[in-house]
Amino acid sequence: MILEWKEDFVIAVRAENGEVTISANRDGLLSLASHLTLLAREEPGSHIHYDEWNALEEDSAELIIEKI
Repeated sequence: MILEWKEDFVIAVRAENGEVTISANRDGLLSLASHLTLLAREEPGSHIHYDEWNALEEDSAELIIEKI
């Protein structure tokens, strides 16, 4: 699965007190929507792993989205 990113995407993930907040600008939201559409077409067990080293803003919590 090849993930494409909009040019100026910004995505941050915060996990506090049992809540997860995903904050993103327009390009970030469009990128995530595209990724979720791709993931929906994959086999169960497929996943996308986001962290601050490959996509998220600094100090973001890691985010893994898995198809079941």
